[in-house]
Amino acid sequence: MKILHVSDVYFPRINGVSTSIDTFRRELRLLGHTIHLIAPDYYSPSMDESDILRVPARTIPMDPEDRLMRYAWAMQHLPKLQAEKYDLVHVQTPFVAHYLGLNLAKKLGIPCVETYHTFFEEYFYHYIPWLPKAMLKALARRISRKQGNSLDGMVIPSHPMLEVLRQYGVNISAEVIPTGLQASSFTPGDGDGFRDRYGIARERPVILFVGRVAFEKNIAFLLKVTAQVRKTIPDILFLVAGEGPARPGLQQEANSLGLGASVMFIGYLDRNTELNSCYRAGDVFVFSSRTETQGLVLLEAMAQAVPVVSTAEMGTRDVLVEGRGVNIAEERLDDFSDKVIRLLQDRQERARLGNLGCEYAAEWSASSMAQRMLRFYEKILNR
Repeated sequence: MKILHVSDVYFPRINGVSTSIDTFRRELRLLGHTIHLIAPDYYSPSMDESDILRVPARTIPMDPEDRLMRYAWAMQHLPKLQAEKYDLVHVQTPFVAHYLGLNLAKKLGIPCVETYHTFFEEYFYHYIPWLPKAMLKALARRISRKQGNSLDGMVIPSHPMLEVLRQYGVNISAEVIPTGLQASSFTPGDGDGFRDRYGIARERPVILFVGRVAFEKNIAFLLKVTAQVRKTIPDILFLVAGEGPARPGLQQEANSLGLGASVMFIGYLDRNTELNSCYRAGDVFVFSSRTETQGLVLLEAMAQAVPVVSTAEMGTRDVLVEGRGVNIAEERLDDFSDKVIRLLQDRQERARLGNLGCEYAAEWSASSMAQRMLRFYEKILNR
């Protein structure tokens, strides 16, 4: 099978969408299929640029990490794309890529499917705060419904997100297919070495967040959790690995809470050389996003045998099972903080819960998810 992916984001831009695309590209190639990708040009190559058409793009003022591709430039490559004889177009994002992918599929005479990676109803108002929240929520629903019903099929990372889209009125064929974990996620990291490199004492209690430092991730709540935990464990460190538009505000919030040296922002880490060691450097992984369509970082932490304390909202409800690597908490300071404190004070329980999480994460293999994706492609093509 020959598939053309189209996305508004990809490495070196680091986020969950880039990780998902990369994971499925790798696994589908291993199964003998050809995967090409159209993505923005960041003028800095990713580690693997094979079979990628980079489209000139400009920055977006409200979100400078991302890019807006030049649609007309991409369409000039239609003759070359026609010669490739693709079987299907798979769109990964709903911006320029959605309309570009739809038009390419029409010109090529093949089906077009799309993965709904982001819960935009709870996303837009963080980036366009001058417009009423209710208006932006309604706009997100309308756009999602119109875009969804223009496709031949949709891939959804979790059942709760599929339920939301059905409520919007998206009625096309859809399949729940999460992003799986690559085998490399289980390679043990060097937590002590990571701590040494970043000047963190080996015996210091560390709670960890990995992910995009964005408003919708609800990291401000985790700062308040840190302040609460510090009342019992004075030397606690909240380590934030990632980058994003919310970082300046969160640093100010940390200072206003008097956290100072209790919080460390370390920016993006190389997935292939540092990320596993970062996970292993944490004693407890913490997560409280309300908008995840899956929450892959939860499984990545479990794959490194790090116990998790997390809320279970939206897509994370599909991933998290109480006791299987995680203590599920309410988004309440007392409940969340108490669960973190109990784990930090009990080394044996941390090890037990971490080992159970590693066993659970092994059930989410990238290979099995890729096979499910292939069956979905075949279903769409047979229609």
